[in-house]
Amino acid sequence: MGAAILPAGCRSGSGGIVGGQIGYRWQFSQFVVGLEGQGDWANLSSTQVVPFSTGFSTRAKVDGIGLFTGQIGYAWNAALLYLKGGAAVTGNRFDVLNSVNGVSLASASSTRWGGAVGVGFEYGFAPNWSVGAEYDHLFMGHANNSFSVVNPVVAGALNRIGEDVDMVTIRFNYRFGGWGAPVAARY
Repeated sequence: MGAAILPAGCRSGSGGIVGGQIGYRWQFSQFVVGLEGQGDWANLSSTQVVPFSTGFSTRAKVDGIGLFTGQIGYAWNAALLYLKGGAAVTGNRFDVLNSVNGVSLASASSTRWGGAVGVGFEYGFAPNWSVGAEYDHLFMGHANNSFSVVNPVVAGALNRIGEDVDMVTIRFNYRFGGWGAPVAARY
């Protein structure tokens, strides 16, 4: 006897992130290449009443994001336009809640790895300082959740969560000097 498939539907979460990045960039004439690591605390969540059992709600939450990417860009004057790509990791939590009082009845946590692509623009507004905007899309795929207690909605239910993350980030950067004399009029 097989298990019944009862889809709960799609939903979009929202929230905010705050974090930082560290990296290194090399400039060759107008071309720039770099490596970067980024870590963010996140509060991205979505809650939905379970369509086939209104006494229960589900909440999906992303509470941490990390990116490990390479960059390639083009610089002119004090501006830089770049593309980036690499690996992404998220910390996730999935809860089944009592719809009446919001008490968590079951939960599952996971760490997911996926891919990331992005595009950004930075402008150097003062010596060693820049401000920029960046868009990233994280491809985190699908994952099955197993709960630490018996699933209260349907015994043996499979909770499969698909996750992609779209982020728009405003960045303030300080570029530390390198070895040797500083180079003038470069990004």
